[in-house]
Amino acid sequence: MTSAPTPKGRSRGPLPPETVLDLLEPVYGSLDLRPHYEPAAELVFTILSQHTSDLNAERAFLALQSRFATWEGVADAEVKEIQECIAVAGLSRVKAPRIRGALQEVQRRVGSLDLTFLKDLPLEEAKEWMRSLPGVGPKTAAVVLCFSLGIPAMPVDTHVHRVARRLGLIGDKVTAEKAHALLEAMVLPQQVCAFHVTLITHGRQVCKARRPLCERCVLSFGCPSSTV
Repeated sequence: MTSAPTPKGRSRGPLPPETVLDLLEPVYGSLDLRPHYEPAAELVFTILSQHTSDLNAERAFLALQSRFATWEGVADAEVKEIQECIAVAGLSRVKAPRIRGALQEVQRRVGSLDLTFLKDLPLEEAKEWMRSLPGVGPKTAAVVLCFSLGIPAMPVDTHVHRVARRLGLIGDKVTAEKAHALLEAMVLPQQVCAFHVTLITHGRQVCKARRPLCERCVLSFGCPSSTV
């Protein structure tokens, strides 16, 4: 990681989101913003990734792909069989019925697992449609829309939520669920994905939960939570 120049003579925060992005992008370089999986697969992966590491989620995802030929096969499988496949991701008793239930509901409504029609809906309608699936909350809905379909929905995970609060972009009492709409409204549609990925990276590498490395942060000059 390289250091970006830190502007001088500014009072502390909150910095505008576009300034946050402008300062962090040179530090972390070009991040991978390409689509991940097709929508049904992204939905499954995102449910698997809840409360576990990306590595364990990927292992569970690959196990499902190995066991079943298609996602339709997962939708038709017994919950216990899905549960056995995804044990490595943890909380399999919760995630297995969520995965099957969400896939089955998509099939019931659409007649297939093709979610590309969501690109033709207004943003709020697309988010509402996704959130109406069983076991799908704001973060899961936004991840699928943003990373699989290129729709500018803002996913807010623990890192994004923490960094946004410390920077003063949202209030200390704003929940992650409410933060989705607030942060989404602050960022240009074409920058939503980059803002999300950049804040996650910053939260993992510098603005850590237990001990933020404020002395290394290029945002310290304008961060109301900075200790330097």
